[in-house]
Amino acid sequence: MGLKENIRTALDFVRHGLWRTTSEGMGKGKRLGIQALKTLVLSVRGFNEDDISMRANSLTYSFMFAVVPILALFLAVARGLGFEQVIETKLQESFLGQYDPAIVETIMGFVQRYLETAQGGLFLGIGILILLWAVYSFFRNVESSFNKIWQVQKSRNVLRQFTSYIMILIAIPILMIVSSGISLLVNTKVSDAQFFIDMSAFHEFVVKSIPWLTMWFLFALMYWGIPNTKVRPLAAIIAGVFIGTLAQLLQMLGVYIFMMLGRTSIVYGAFAIVPLLLTWVQWLSLLILFGAELSYSIQNNEHFDFQVDIDRMSRRYKDYLTLYICYRIVKRFETGEEAYTSHALAQETHLPLRVVNQLIGRLLEVHVLNETRLSDGEEHPRYQPAMDINRLSVGLVLERIEQGGSELFFRNVSKEMSPFWKRWLRIKRADYDFNNLLVKDMMNDK
Repeated sequence: MGLKENIRTALDFVRHGLWRTTSEGMGKGKRLGIQALKTLVLSVRGFNEDDISMRANSLTYSFMFAVVPILALFLAVARGLGFEQVIETKLQESFLGQYDPAIVETIMGFVQRYLETAQGGLFLGIGILILLWAVYSFFRNVESSFNKIWQVQKSRNVLRQFTSYIMILIAIPILMIVSSGISLLVNTKVSDAQFFIDMSAFHEFVVKSIPWLTMWFLFALMYWGIPNTKVRPLAAIIAGVFIGTLAQLLQMLGVYIFMMLGRTSIVYGAFAIVPLLLTWVQWLSLLILFGAELSYSIQNNEHFDFQVDIDRMSRRYKDYLTLYICYRIVKRFETGEEAYTSHALAQETHLPLRVVNQLIGRLLEVHVLNETRLSDGEEHPRYQPAMDINRLSVGLVLERIEQGGSELFFRNVSKEMSPFWKRWLRIKRADYDFNNLLVKDMMNDK
């Protein structure tokens, strides 16, 4: 078999065979390999299908608008704890400080004046509101992007959004302070202690590990806490470690590129940092959103089994699955048992969760099913019939599915199409024997 045939076989497996391969009966190593490959393919596919580039542009704009208010909030928290210098030190250690220390001083000057304006005189209330709104808008944009990736239809209510975002923003400077404190403690202990062996290598390893651990924790926290759905800790941690590592490498690469491209100052002058900073934020936004895709794929890769076949599902098979899902929900209601969630139904029927959600969503749209919750704090909705089950016939379900959606929205059509539509409705109402009706005789009124 030649190289082209091998490539063609591999591509065919990735497109089709991979999604028809389930983990049942596999060894642990092979199962992990298949899941890792599915996760990678799903992440790359989702990156293309979910308009990640456009969303990254939106996040870049939101971040540039909110960066000063965010830093102002960081500085306010650090100042309240007596560690104001930590924030400036962290900025000096970043690529901005290494590119030009004067930039950090300028940014801190902006932040300081922003806080003074927000806290003083006539602007006391208005300034604080603008600060909080800028921060809230940025994180709401992030949550909206994450929810889109996770296929979550509803965001948190405004109060929960506001409190969650503020908690994250308070946690970040505290984490910076703690990491700096750990570094200082390690330095002190190593310098004061008497060892019979050289501890400098261990000390250097610990100090250099702290920024990486901090980055991993921040990204894992982001992927676990921001989407308005239950994210498994393992999915958030794996994505957080992977993207946190790439983000740390991106910062190191940013320093190198910024120094190499310093000659752009010939063209842009003092504004040379602006296009470079925008490019770096754009890359970071792409990484953040790819991490959300990765965490979603890690948690849900088994739900995409048979995906290619699902996309090409026949109408007859889809009707059969829809009726079966409806039947299970109706029978559960009839026996008085606890209503199904989509996750429980997918687990019992061994159907991919994505298929169950699509079919239930269709039944909700045509008012065959209703959502319900056992309590206000319940995360996943449950489903029950939307009408008397003694009136819910198979014909009614199929009729609502068939008629659900827009009709007759094309205006500039041929004159023959309107009578053809009326003729088609009469034929359906008359339960015509379609096997004896030729297409060429559709308009023959017999």
